[in-house]
Amino acid sequence: MLPLSHLTVVALEQAIAAPFATRQLADLGARIIKIERPGVGDFSRHYDTASHGLCSHFVWVNRSKESIELDVKSAKGKEILEKLISRADVFIQNLAPGAVERLGFASDRLRADYPKLIVCNISGYGQDGPYREKKAYDLLIQAETGVLSVTGTEETPSKAGIPVADLAGGMYAFAGIQTALLMRAQTGQGTVVNVSLFDSLCEWMGFPAYYSLGDARLPRAGASHAAIAPYGPFPTGDGRVILFSIQNQPEWERFCAQVLEQPEMAFHPDFATNADRITNRPSLHEVIERVFATLTLAQAVERLDAAQIANGEVRDVAEFWQHPQLTERGRVATVESQAHTPLPALFPAAEIAGVIPRFAPIPPVGSHTERILAELGIDSAPVQTQGN
Repeated sequence: MLPLSHLTVVALEQAIAAPFATRQLADLGARIIKIERPGVGDFSRHYDTASHGLCSHFVWVNRSKESIELDVKSAKGKEILEKLISRADVFIQNLAPGAVERLGFASDRLRADYPKLIVCNISGYGQDGPYREKKAYDLLIQAETGVLSVTGTEETPSKAGIPVADLAGGMYAFAGIQTALLMRAQTGQGTVVNVSLFDSLCEWMGFPAYYSLGDARLPRAGASHAAIAPYGPFPTGDGRVILFSIQNQPEWERFCAQVLEQPEMAFHPDFATNADRITNRPSLHEVIERVFATLTLAQAVERLDAAQIANGEVRDVAEFWQHPQLTERGRVATVESQAHTPLPALFPAAEIAGVIPRFAPIPPVGSHTERILAELGIDSAPVQTQGN
């Protein structure tokens, strides 16, 4: 018995943020009924075919769900959605601004009709304010919240390589739903959880936002840390790259003595403090790169470990699945799908003692329609194509 196996979640979801939130719930046993457009399904099914013919985005966030095809703009579709919601513990949606209200499923109405229901709305910019009606995608939110201003190099602002706005929104929705469930256990009443990608990523921008309160400007430093030096990647003599971090003065002194084998450098006026090292970063890197060019990756790691300097090998995505910290701890499971081979799936990041997460298949579009309709006493679903 998984901890959330008693929960039913109806998800009028698409793309990443809401599906990421509901997949966390599914991992812990919740029944996720995913509402999809007839024929085409969630548009994120079609971004790419990189995962053995399936979309990498969809594979990532949609395991262990049940898919029902439903035209929610039709009268029959609305009737079916209403029946599903009436039996659910949670209704989550991340449609375009105002879409769910136009369909007749506004939060206030649902909460009035189903007092125990938890409604979770994920939007781009929130339920009010001048940007409420603007469409919002991950990269747009990164731009609006200043992520691009602190990511990349001085010459080239860059987006984060993963959809951080969607991830932030999804995780705050997951946490908000869990909190609402605890509230319901205490009061017997549901509530509404509103999460926006904008607010979520604003929270994650805390360090650069506070750094920039005064006259200081946080420079874009590529893969290096903008406010700590040395902290970033350095090539080794065998063509690999090691990333290490100096966090305090004792580490800096050990680094100079044991890694660079130049103890006097720790007290050089250009490098004595972190502020000095930031100011003189190019010459600092030049010294470090000269030493590391004489070392293999293994030798650099040996010196850094001996000096108790935090370090990590810079790996590419192809090496990710084979990382020894994953493989030797059994952190990779498999899931079934329409692909011709089982797909790898990572265990949830939060390990809960005694809980073995669920790894059920990634559903084809509408693969559970007939069964779900039978539960509702309905013979067939509407088949018209619908948009949002």
